[in-house]
Formats: sequence, structure tokens, C-alpha cells
Amino acid sequence: MRYKLLGKSGLRVSELCLGTMTFGEDWGWGASKDESQKVFDAFVEAGGNFIDTANGYTDGSSEKIVGELIAKERERFVVATKYSFPLQMNDRQNNPNGSGNHRKNMMQSLEGSLKRLNTDYIDLFWLHAWDFMTPIEEVMRSLDDLVRQGKILYVGISDTPAWIVSQANTLAQFYGWTPFVALQIEYNLLQRTPERDLLPMAKAFDLAVTPWSPLGGGVLTGKYNKPSSNDEQGRLASPEGGSISERSLAIAEVVTQVAEEIGHTPSQVALAWLRHQNGVIIPIVGARKLTQFQDNLACLDVSLSSEHLQRLNEVSQIELGFPHDFLHSDVIRDRLFGGTFSTIDNHRHSAS
Repeated sequence: MRYKLLGKSGLRVSELCLGTMTFGEDWGWGASKDESQKVFDAFVEAGGNFIDTANGYTDGSSEKIVGELIAKERERFVVATKYSFPLQMNDRQNNPNGSGNHRKNMMQSLEGSLKRLNTDYIDLFWLHAWDFMTPIEEVMRSLDDLVRQGKILYVGISDTPAWIVSQANTLAQFYGWTPFVALQIEYNLLQRTPERDLLPMAKAFDLAVTPWSPLGGGVLTGKYNKPSSNDEQGRLASPEGGSISERSLAIAEVVTQVAEEIGHTPSQVALAWLRHQNGVIIPIVGARKLTQFQDNLACLDVSLSSEHLQRLNEVSQIELGFPHDFLHSDVIRDRLFGGTFSTIDNHRHSAS
């Protein structure tokens, strides 16, 4: 395991992050405490030190289990947790201040997480999802207060539009508040829309990116491409009850083909593709079983050739849309640069 700097900070984190949403059986599908211990031990043995959880994962059990697992060597681990959602699913009703981005929920969520994790501080505190009501100034000032109090060390933001993150970090720089150093988003071969604005923004602000659902909800493992005893409609059904698109299955098929050619599993290829992307990309990897997690860990041994990367990129390619396609067109470039674009060495951007 190698290590990366967490965005514009000096914090060193492992090149894979252990996702612990599966720790605990409260939701009826997670890992037992014993199995969670095995997954944690395998991660640590491989050199991992970056652990991701949230206040509401398995109704708080995830944080409790993580707290027990890190207790003996707390200082060794970079522990990240989140706030915004309520602690338990049934808490979402009739309590307008029991969730959201505002200062009150931030404070009460953090205090609860500190207790469940049995720790005095959080290394990385994430805003979990933007609520479109709380002023950005309130969020950034409140997070800065917690840093000054020593209760959190760094701050990150998840599932939020690029323009909001940009405004937040610009305000932080202007006022001398603590800026976001990391961005958590859904990003994988099935979901490449972050390449339009979120990833360029992350690069511009030097934010580390921690993709969740790197295997596309299991679709990129190739298991839904296999023949089933059920009818065709059953084969195309996702775990969430929706249907899996033909595009997604086509992408998974190419992932499987590449995996067979290089002697690795589709999961390892999908994770390796993420790790080949530009910027500081740290996939969040979790599993309900030790065998699944060990398979995912082996992505560190995978190197994809330019030909394989090209095939994966082509089958999963998306349209960037306006204004990106417009500004990157030959006609506009010719007018902007007087026909000299190809002769200019631009050290700030690798636009093509």
C-alpha cells in the first residue's frame, strides 16, 4: 500500500479507503462484528490507515464497531465520519432539525459520533449531502469553529454541486476559515458525469477525491451479465429493484473481457481504472465478506495497458455537454487562439 496526501493538506492516507457502511447487521444485509474485524485486519495488514464511516451507517453500529477496532492504535488511523442525515431511519419524521447541514445538526451529530467512536477527535469530518437551505457561510464558519476547538482536524464535502464547493472554498480562503480538502462523489465506469465539473473543480482546488460505489452497485463485477435461471427481466434487475440498462451491461461486459485477458477479476479491473484517472483518486472499498474485500484489495497489483484503458474509456464515454463540448470544438479554439492552439504548451491544463 502506498500513501497519498489528502488534497491540499499534509495528511498522509492510504491509496485505498476502507468503507464501513457494511459494518453491522442492523439493516439486515451487513457484516457481523467478527466479519468486520476480519475485513479491518486485512486492510491494516495491507498497510491501510484511511477509514470512512458516517453517523447513520447501520443506525450507528458502524461507528461503534469502528471505534472498537481502532481503540488500541487510535493515533495510527485517519478516521472519517459524516453528518447531515439523521442517525436512524425512523428519526427522519417530525424533526426538522434532526438532519441537514446547519450548525445545530452539525454540533449534535459530531457529539454523537465522538461518543460512538469513543474518540476525542475526528480526523476528517464530511458534510454528507448538500441541503440547499443552509447558507454556505454558516457551514464553513461552523466547521472552522470545530477545527479550532480541536474536535475535528480536516473537513471534506460529499454529494454537492461543484459551484457550491467552489464558493465554499473561496469564502474559506477569503475569511481565513478551514477549507475543504476532500470531495466524496459517486464515480465509476458507469457514472462518469463528475468529469464534467466536479473532477476539474477538485483538481483546481487540489481536493482529494474519494469515489463511493466504485463497482457501480455490483454491476461492474459482471455478475449481472451471467446467464440466470430466471427470465431476461430478472437478469436485468438490480439489487435496488430497478432495471440495469443495456449500456451498463455493455460496459460490464468489456470490463469482464479485459479482466479475462490480464488474468484478474472484473472488480479489480474496475478499481484499477479508477486509480488510473488523473488527480488524487482514493477509491472507497468495502465488502460484506472477507473474500470479497481481499479480491478488491488485489486491485493494487493491476496495471492496465493504454489499449485496455482506451477500450474501457470508449465503451463508457459520456458527452460533456455545454459549455465543455462547445469550448473544446475546433472552431471555437481556432477563434480563441488564432489558429495557434496546438503550438502552445499549457502547463496548467491538459485539455485535448
